[in-house]
Amino acid sequence: MKILTIIGARPQFIKAAIVSKKMKESNFISEIIVHTGQHFDLNMDKIFFDELSIPAPKYNLGINSVSHGEMTGRMIIEIEKIILLEKPDFVLVYGDTNSTLAGALAAKKLHMKIIHVEAGLRSFNMNMPEEINRILTDRISDILFCPTQTSVNNLVQEGYKNFGCEIVQNGDVMYDLALFMQKMNSVKEDDKKDSKKFVLCTIHREESTDNIKNLNSIFNALNRISREVDIFLPLHPRTKAKLKNNFNLNFKTHEPVGYFQMANLLANCSLVITDSGGLQKEAFFYKKNCVTIREQTEWQELINGGFNMLSGYDENDIYNSFREMISRTNNFNVDLYGNGNACQIIVNTLLRYNSQNSK
Repeated sequence: MKILTIIGARPQFIKAAIVSKKMKESNFISEIIVHTGQHFDLNMDKIFFDELSIPAPKYNLGINSVSHGEMTGRMIIEIEKIILLEKPDFVLVYGDTNSTLAGALAAKKLHMKIIHVEAGLRSFNMNMPEEINRILTDRISDILFCPTQTSVNNLVQEGYKNFGCEIVQNGDVMYDLALFMQKMNSVKEDDKKDSKKFVLCTIHREESTDNIKNLNSIFNALNRISREVDIFLPLHPRTKAKLKNNFNLNFKTHEPVGYFQMANLLANCSLVITDSGGLQKEAFFYKKNCVTIREQTEWQELINGGFNMLSGYDENDIYNSFREMISRTNNFNVDLYGNGNACQIIVNTLLRYNSQNSK
């Protein structure tokens, strides 16, 4: 079986690391990786391939730094060419980026089967480009691998059992990788930060960076927080460009970090503050509370369990959420994202599909 995998952004590199490993171990799946180039900064891109031993992409499209429409359109054009050349059995996409949607659209127009890993997530905020991408990708996919019962329920409520697709609750592949890394003691000793208390923070979404009111509120709040506890903020290129010459910070920022260093930071921090989708879960994997600077989240089970708190963009609300969550005690020994075999379920499903269709 030949799988054409489309990736383009940090969370997809991380997911591909463990899924590609498991597919290779199966000895019946041949994978070809296409990197759209959506993330192109060295620390946002190459370092993940190097550190996580992701197979080198056969194709790198180098498409970035343009509008959503142009980016998605150019990706569709180039991915279509690759599909026609490679003739895969499936096109596999991850998550909710422009690369995800472009890969799915290109495949569907050519009547190719689509696998969507991390399907069924909903924030119910149609102003978020990620929400549009994930809904459209789900609707045209053939096998939808859902990380949680909530994501399965979303698809059922939207009528997906009538759409001729297969819905599989497999757990979260990022949890597989977190367990694998912890088991292998993969955090490098020379990356370890001292034991001083600190908050790990990431800010990169458009709603945070492209709205000057939101951006000011976020960094005013972070300045206040930094008076009480150290903040470690790896600065995303988009955020760095918006802050340049426009804002005075009371704390030092850092260049983007690789997976090993981020894992170490998660293991040693006191709290996570982020607007990222993936980092909300990674905080849970490392038994850390989280404040999410958004109005909604696709990971509702973290909110319901008290592991995560939505602060919105108001400066006082962000600060008050920090004060609440840094002192909250939680029991993280609950099963929200499977038991570490999400990737094996993907492989087993494809093996069964291959067997059924070879008869």
